[in-house]
Amino acid sequence: MFPQHVIARKRDGHALTREEIDAFVRGATDGSWADYQLSALLMAIFWRGMTSQETLDYTEAMMRSGVVADLSAVPGIKVDKHSTGGVGDKVSLPLAAMVAACGVPVPMISGRGLGHSGGTLDKLESIPGFRTDLSLDAYRAQVAKIGCALIGQTKDLAPSDKKLYALRDVTATVECIPLICGSILSKKLAEGIDALVLDVKYGRGAFMKTQADARRLADALVKVGRAGGKRVRALITAVHEPLGRSVGNALEVAESLACLRGEGPADLMTVTNELGAHMLILGGVASDMTSARQQLQRSLSSGAAERKFREVIVAQGGDGRVIDEPGRLPQARLTFILTAPRAGFVADVDAMGVALAALRLGAGRAKAEDRIDPAVGVSALVKIGERVTAGAPLAVIHANDEAALAEVRVMLAAAICIGDQPGVVPALIAETIV
Repeated sequence: MFPQHVIARKRDGHALTREEIDAFVRGATDGSWADYQLSALLMAIFWRGMTSQETLDYTEAMMRSGVVADLSAVPGIKVDKHSTGGVGDKVSLPLAAMVAACGVPVPMISGRGLGHSGGTLDKLESIPGFRTDLSLDAYRAQVAKIGCALIGQTKDLAPSDKKLYALRDVTATVECIPLICGSILSKKLAEGIDALVLDVKYGRGAFMKTQADARRLADALVKVGRAGGKRVRALITAVHEPLGRSVGNALEVAESLACLRGEGPADLMTVTNELGAHMLILGGVASDMTSARQQLQRSLSSGAAERKFREVIVAQGGDGRVIDEPGRLPQARLTFILTAPRAGFVADVDAMGVALAALRLGAGRAKAEDRIDPAVGVSALVKIGERVTAGAPLAVIHANDEAALAEVRVMLAAAICIGDQPGVVPALIAETIV
């Protein structure tokens, strides 16, 4: 099948057949299509779109481009969660431990961050010794033994996605719902799960800026996931200010540990508990949201979730002592307390402004090859609506570079607005698709 024939058909607005989509994905995997041909079809898809059937065929072709993990020997309904990402989003860490402690197996394959701060893998790797590069066999064995594994995508899992995502990134075709669906769900369907809960975020600190755009993506993800034979639910959540009070890898791990002690920030715990409750229902251990929330709370109050996270850390080579001694996490050389210039209320905390400050400190990647500094970032952030006095702390900056610290003091001061009236943020949980 000639690439130019497939490209021309999509260029002219036709729906591609399964065979044509298979040829495209195979060409990305084995190199039989040139990069310029792959890029041309990606752009044609960006402009012409895909039908629901095309999107499903594309997702399944990407899934089949590598190994599909078989977790059928692991008892129970295997449930994962995926977030489209947002500033301060460290939900996966406490969530996986809480849900697994309630008896639902959680096989979670996550990614790295490109932007303001690291992804789930970068956060986990700030724990001394923690390994995210487990083989699929080790991953399967760990899920069977302790009910949870938190690893990175292996080279055998949906390898076509790595190639196609890199091309989307440099050809301005990332923001295309069918291509986003294929990228997310091909990896999730390949990891061996039975059910999936999606956290589709919108707002200043998220990829999708409006609730309407987030809904369109959530609807597409749910539809394709269910067509792929999985039980899928989605939450649409708002990120206008950072989620929680910390942005930065080790700092977010420390905040996650606080969550497991029942001491996490209210907004972070709200999102975590809501996602977790849906996971328990899909996992068959709770019949309704009330009983699911109660189980999650017991996992915290009994210490079961904290013990489960320690199990995961130790199983993956990490230093389990961080659970009791968060000071063992990487520490920045410099700290600076940003204070309020006047008394009043927190009118705004611009999530993207905080994100760019964290990026300047080295908490994230501007380019895929950039190295992350796990120790730096921002902690103890005020939340919109809180009252402050003149000179009261607004945030703590953690830095390893004096020049970066000087710049971030200015950036962060501009991101936090103190006014005469408290600011108002939209509801955290905007919509639920069940």
